[in-house]
Amino acid sequence: MSTNRLVGEQSPYLLQHKDNPVHWWPWGEEAFTRATAEDKPILLSVGYAACHWCHVMAHESFEDPETAALMNSHFINVKVDREERPDVDKIYMDALHRLGEQGGWPLTMFLKPDGTPFWGGTYFPPTSRYGRPSFRHVLTEIDRIWREERDKVETNGDAILAALRNAPAQPQQAERISPATLASAARVLIDATDLQYGGLRGAPKFPQTAIYDFLWRHYLQAGHQGSREAVLVTLRNICQGGIYDHLAGGFARYSVDQRWLVPHFEKMLYDNALLVSLLSRVSVLEDNPLFRIRIEETIAWLISDMRTAIGTFAASYDADSEGEEGRYYIWTRQEIDSVLSADKAGFFCEIYDVSAAGNWEGKNILNRLKAQELLSPEAEADLASSRQLLLEARRKRVPPGFDDKSLADWNGLAMASLAEAGMLLDRPAWIETAAEAFSSLLARHRRDSALFHSCRNGELRGGATADGYANLAVAALNLYGATARPNYLSTARELVSAAVANLWDNAEGGFFFAPLQVPELILRPRYAHDDATPNANATMLANFIRLYLLTGEEDFRRRADMLIEAFGSSVAGNPFAHASFLAAIHYQLDPLQAVLIGDPASPGARALRRAVLRLPAVQPVIQYVSPGESLPPHHPAYAKEPKQGLPTLYLCRGTRCAASVTEPADAASAFASLS
Repeated sequence: MSTNRLVGEQSPYLLQHKDNPVHWWPWGEEAFTRATAEDKPILLSVGYAACHWCHVMAHESFEDPETAALMNSHFINVKVDREERPDVDKIYMDALHRLGEQGGWPLTMFLKPDGTPFWGGTYFPPTSRYGRPSFRHVLTEIDRIWREERDKVETNGDAILAALRNAPAQPQQAERISPATLASAARVLIDATDLQYGGLRGAPKFPQTAIYDFLWRHYLQAGHQGSREAVLVTLRNICQGGIYDHLAGGFARYSVDQRWLVPHFEKMLYDNALLVSLLSRVSVLEDNPLFRIRIEETIAWLISDMRTAIGTFAASYDADSEGEEGRYYIWTRQEIDSVLSADKAGFFCEIYDVSAAGNWEGKNILNRLKAQELLSPEAEADLASSRQLLLEARRKRVPPGFDDKSLADWNGLAMASLAEAGMLLDRPAWIETAAEAFSSLLARHRRDSALFHSCRNGELRGGATADGYANLAVAALNLYGATARPNYLSTARELVSAAVANLWDNAEGGFFFAPLQVPELILRPRYAHDDATPNANATMLANFIRLYLLTGEEDFRRRADMLIEAFGSSVAGNPFAHASFLAAIHYQLDPLQAVLIGDPASPGARALRRAVLRLPAVQPVIQYVSPGESLPPHHPAYAKEPKQGLPTLYLCRGTRCAASVTEPADAASAFASLS
């Protein structure tokens, strides 16, 4: 079988297409040079390894010799893995939106040889259906327009490029984001929440962790019970829905229905990291054993099934196996009866909504939505033994594809989540796993002091994005909080400083999404809205404030103010798109600082830290001061001393500190005195 130019790539997604009859090129200067030389448009196809509709279009069109012949005759065909080159994906997905089209993958865009987009879409079927033209018709018509109506190409391209470059003008004075702004945003988000099933109303349903993270912080800051209930109902349904893998652990990317029953079966690293983080912060204050169980199971799955050969975390598992979406995960009643004894099968099927008729296309998606409360310890132990037997049987099936590339940004989320969960739930092994992965990533993703976005088989791709720097800085700060090791604080400062040096927009403030790369992209996106993950500018806002509180370095506070000035008005006007930015504002408005003076490894200091983490506060910034060390002069606890030689806690807000605390039981009253 002949191969195309993708045979030398490392991305599992690109390698899926190496045997296509399409003459694919990887994204690079050579492809653009060829397009110019041959005066052909570029057909850009963007997808990712776990994408179901990407597989469908590949089988229907890219593996079809006649379709491939059309593509090869009239276009320079470029295939991009959106996870490996998110900078490319973001530009052309935004271009698709400017055309009035709904986004999604596979992304199919037609470009001039200089990279300017002039038309596009997402999935195109092999024959006209779903209200969409056939892919062959699209290819033929684009070729005709390119040859016969080049003026239309130029007009369309100029209009799209102008729209992409025409960022909204910044106001002379950015809107101040106040507690009232946050309260208004919370009301809007609660009104949009489905209080029966959780999540935003309607379908499909995504976890939207940024929104519910913000609402949880708002509950802690303002005591708003509506915010708390919106978070709890969402997490309960997600944890018991079909979106959760009840056998192996881990969450799928989204649910196609409003009840969280039917997942889109792909499992992504970032969703699981973000859900573990939110569940951990909720769990430490809520007496809900379900949340603890889901945290335990999901972290166990991350450690056992999502590690790479270099000790970091992998990107994803596919939705498909044996050419069928979800086949690996679904069950018939007969299959369960063949694995479990009659008495165990009957009980299991009753609890997990399994029937002979099935709950999805004649098969069964395991879920506990109909009866979400946990049963007695004995009954849950019986169910656990059945789940283990079914898991062992499932492992004999053909597994879905595994994308084992290591991505700096998603790994930063996973490491930050593990360190945070380990600290909050007192699980040192999780903290150590995060520390090991963090060390491995910095060792493998850096070359000549430059940080790279993607690594697989020792090969690096793409300069690190703002998300990469921002999320790894969070991981470093969380590891500092969890271990008291000052090297993590130093690393966080280094990562943030490198992001400023490489990605800061000196004209407007804020971070560009990605560095300039070869070939140079048609523009550098800079924005504050969330995607599936929190926006880097929002994450960096929190990082700047945390670093200012920990170090006293004025530049961190100044840049935090610049971020708010750059994006404040757009953030305040659209809470759905900017929930992460609004959540980060809590650090600026009313941060709780906790200073632990004494040996941080001593039982007394650990007990005091545990007490701090159980206060109803928005992620307190914990600082460790060993005997003989001093705080930055700006700190309200500067010159405070340990009491009676014991590990001593000082809680501070603004310029005030509560009385010293040496007994964990006194932390709550000290916190209350600062209200």
